[in-house]
Amino acid sequence: MGRVTCAPSSRKRRKRVLERAKGFRGRSSKNIRTAYDAVDKAMSHSYEGRKLKKRQFRRLWTVRINAACRQLGTNYSTFMNGLKKAEIDVNRKVLADIAVKDPEAFKVFIDKAAAALS
Repeated sequence: MGRVTCAPSSRKRRKRVLERAKGFRGRSSKNIRTAYDAVDKAMSHSYEGRKLKKRQFRRLWTVRINAACRQLGTNYSTFMNGLKKAEIDVNRKVLADIAVKDPEAFKVFIDKAAAALS
């Protein structure tokens, strides 16, 4: 009776890990034991990075909106408060895009927010 090694499945698993470790430095891309650790760490960092990306983009949009508001004589917090009171539901991503690409349209938003506050 021959010995069963489960070679196809274990080889497939190792190959998958080494594929993910491609481009890592040193042994981490060649040696399966270090590659397991490196891939696990990379996967946990990528999970965290996807969450951080959302935060960083929201901060970027806020900075862009604030800069556009200050050029037109108001600030971010009063502008957002005015939009809320005027019941204008536009998210920060779209507002930041309008502020950068179409300042005249952004000025309309500023005027409506100011009108709602007064």
